[in-house]
Amino acid sequence: MSLGDDHQSSGGYGGTGQTRTRLPDGDGDGYGGPRRGGRSSSRSLVTVVGVVVLLIAAIAFANRGGDDSASPDDTAADKPKASSTAPSGTQPVQAGFARDEQGAQSAAANYAVTLGSTGMFKKDSRHSIVDAIYAPTEAAKLQGAMDSAYSAGFLNKLGLDANGNAPKGSTFVSRTIPVGTNVEQYSDTSAKVSVWYMGLIGMSGEASTDPVTTTWKTWTFDLVWVDDDWKIATDAQKDGPAPVPGDDRAASSGEISKAIEEYGGFTYAR
Repeated sequence: MSLGDDHQSSGGYGGTGQTRTRLPDGDGDGYGGPRRGGRSSSRSLVTVVGVVVLLIAAIAFANRGGDDSASPDDTAADKPKASSTAPSGTQPVQAGFARDEQGAQSAAANYAVTLGSTGMFKKDSRHSIVDAIYAPTEAAKLQGAMDSAYSAGFLNKLGLDANGNAPKGSTFVSRTIPVGTNVEQYSDTSAKVSVWYMGLIGMSGEASTDPVTTTWKTWTFDLVWVDDDWKIATDAQKDGPAPVPGDDRAASSGEISKAIEEYGGFTYAR
């Protein structure tokens, strides 16, 4: 699947349509359209709360302590690189999402993927992501709050340096894998869509004491139609539903690191 696929409805889950990978793009530069009128302070507060909730899984991991970790091997030209397809939100395509329920679901699933990516732990890519997927007025309010949340102290607890980089020999893993979506409300100007997902977070490497673990959460997005695309107005998360763990053997740190290098995360999903 190409990141440059033109927008189409995929037919939904369980249908005959293809799963698509795509990035949002407002006016072609990935940063959304013109600014809209101001929103109420209460809505802004809800948005900031959503940002804080976004960090819960990472904070839980950080509080376990531990050192951490690593850079993927960039030497083998014939091997897929995680960096080439990592969910960083840095490769926008030239089309947005459809103005229908399918498009709103696709937008919500895609936004969950990029907001759960390692790109959020680095200032430059985080700013680009926020500008690209939040409504312009909300993005402007969020940048400072997010910079404060992803502070050097917080990153240090995760084993990352002040720039969000893992120690040499380790790999920091943060990915969101959507399982399904549900449209709770819809109109041609706004939509409320929840995304049930599994998350991966942790540090992989020989010296790491905090292995990559899974979390299960539901992420709800209030979307608005801005400049011919769906953008986030507010978002919030809650735990679960979490399935009963299976009997799969836990992989070694080396196996996880190898898988992260070989299986680059989707920049966007669905």
